[in-house]
Amino acid sequence: MRAWLFLGATALLGVQGCSGSDSEGGSGGTGGTSGGAAAGAGRASSAGNGTAAVAGRGAGGSGGGADGGRGAAAGRSGSGTTGGSGAAGGSGGAGASAGRGGSGGATAGTGMAAGEAGESGSGAGGGATAPTGCDAPAWNAADFDTVIEVGPGQDATTPGAVPWESLTPGTLVRIHGRPEPYQDKWVVNSTGTADRPIVVLGVPEDGKLPVISGDGALTRSTLEYWNEDRGIVKVGGSDSPGGPAAYVTIECLDITNGRPGISFSAADGTSTEYTENAACLYLEDGSFITLRNNSVHGCGNGIFASSGSSEVLVTGNHVYDNGNVGSIYEHNSYTEALGITFEFNHYGPPCDGCDGNNLKDRSAGTVIRYNWLEAGNRQLDLVESDFDELVDDPRYHQTFVYGNVLVEPDGAGNSQIVHYGGDGDDEAMFRKGTLYFYANTVVSTRGGNTTLFRCSTEEESVDARNNVVSVTAGGDTLAISAGMGAIALANNWLPSDWVDTHDQLSGSIDDQGNVTGSSPGFIDAAAQDFSLAPGSACLGAAGPLASGASAHPVEYEYVRDQSGKPRADDGEPDIGAYEAE
Repeated sequence: MRAWLFLGATALLGVQGCSGSDSEGGSGGTGGTSGGAAAGAGRASSAGNGTAAVAGRGAGGSGGGADGGRGAAAGRSGSGTTGGSGAAGGSGGAGASAGRGGSGGATAGTGMAAGEAGESGSGAGGGATAPTGCDAPAWNAADFDTVIEVGPGQDATTPGAVPWESLTPGTLVRIHGRPEPYQDKWVVNSTGTADRPIVVLGVPEDGKLPVISGDGALTRSTLEYWNEDRGIVKVGGSDSPGGPAAYVTIECLDITNGRPGISFSAADGTSTEYTENAACLYLEDGSFITLRNNSVHGCGNGIFASSGSSEVLVTGNHVYDNGNVGSIYEHNSYTEALGITFEFNHYGPPCDGCDGNNLKDRSAGTVIRYNWLEAGNRQLDLVESDFDELVDDPRYHQTFVYGNVLVEPDGAGNSQIVHYGGDGDDEAMFRKGTLYFYANTVVSTRGGNTTLFRCSTEEESVDARNNVVSVTAGGDTLAISAGMGAIALANNWLPSDWVDTHDQLSGSIDDQGNVTGSSPGFIDAAAQDFSLAPGSACLGAAGPLASGASAHPVEYEYVRDQSGKPRADDGEPDIGAYEAE
């Protein structure tokens, strides 16, 4: 039976606590923990009201490049327990969005590209699902027990009128777009099931996603959730509702304006400013959480997932313009989960003058596939967890990155594209496994040197196969290694005259045979059309995957923007992220 639930007015709410941040770069000292001030150059954060010490160490570290000190990891704090998070596919193109307090909003996506959707996994990993757009979401109101309509002409006029503290399994909350942003903050900390999930779904108006602005936002007074100054839309981590969060989807929302200099109204009516590491989407505690088709921008961290989250799926989102000016500690996304998959996302540049990474991750079971990642200090920063439950998970030592397009503009932060291993001072916690990096297209337009991989120690290894790695500054400006680690190269397209390293090689590079030349043969590199033209040396030149990657075949390719289509299969696979048709 379906109940259509209509609700009345909004109210205020206050919350408490603040959790760990991270750091990267600099020279790094050690960071403090517990509910007090941070210490050291490798900035740590406090536990807010001191109800629990921050989980995660502060750490120094020298590390080459723009690495070094780091503070508390994406650790949980406040007063709660751990949980998990994850889920399934999505898309939706994103256009220009509102500035602080403005209207506008992201443009709703137009749906998946031609071709059949693949098999959907139930959480992180599993088979990919090409995303459907916000104009035709894969949810039918008739399948839910309760449907809550929010917006103009609805009895629930704003998200603050939704009874977030008492959501039950099988609830669909539909937030309708309107010309002005909603100024509301909330937490979802209820338990759904695989068959009866809890879904918060934006409904586009005139092709624009509903905007959720943290600027001047109010919070429902009946909620009691931790770390209110750490996020705008939060999953898990509250006393009311009591949780745990499970099988929760946040979809088709344009979420913005959560960083220092922006304030919201606390429960007592006082104006409270967001912390430096505040996130547009903040996952603190929960399992089987999906973030789909959202536009996420204008926050310290765009997406933040702490170690209390598990089985997270980040799919079809536009993540851009996040970070803090002059800071290396906040990123477009920053995650530390037990099982996480990123697919079909468009990661644009962080904000101007912001020095964080594009996608920074400390998870076990990390899969990064079929995304577009452009700019950032590094496109990918894949470093260690601080938590034994993640480090001891067998998935921690294998990371899969495939089918992505990674673009390095001239002058964009660090000249390294991928960092793998760790950035703290306890090397025992480093990943010390294998990064499987295959069927990606990497394009650097830097005027100087580009380094593809930085391994943190000699005990990290990379298996790189079937990738296109193109630089515009000349072949000898491309180095494969920053110096350490064991890197195997097979069936990649590389520019002639590529070099082992621009530094001192203490590790190894195993050249198992690659294709070299002056151009990979893109259709239109200037227009960022990196598909392969007739006559390209990459056509039919890919080899088999490494045995360790056999459970992760390349079945899709990224379609701009935030979508995908099945990869063609003519029996002679091409090198790179795109298969010629």
